[in-house]
Amino acid sequence: MAIIKQYHKDTDTTYVYESVSYWDAEKRQSRSKRTLLGKIDPETGDIIPTGKRGRRKKTADSIPDTDVTLQEALARNSALELTIKKQQALIDELEQKNRKLSSALLDLSSTLDKCAAHCRSFQK
Repeated sequence: MAIIKQYHKDTDTTYVYESVSYWDAEKRQSRSKRTLLGKIDPETGDIIPTGKRGRRKKTADSIPDTDVTLQEALARNSALELTIKKQQALIDELEQKNRKLSSALLDLSSTLDKCAAHCRSFQK
């Protein structure tokens, strides 16, 4: 087991991996498996864990304010309901247009088939 440091130029970040070597009998050569431990803090040199295990806990500053009055909540709820109704009306309108276009496409396709059959009859 070894600790590997790898520097990424594009993000200017050094990542730290745990590397475990093993023998691959099929390929008859040694291989290594790396597991990301975290990244190095450039100021302190400490390893900052990354991923789900190392995610920072939410602080009180990052939690949104939830002191909303009932009136504000009801007003926001009715505004959202109005938006939903408008979106549903738009969806219905687009579905109707889609049905009309599908019907027109079928008519056009059948007309094209008739024209192709008519042209083939002249070629004979």
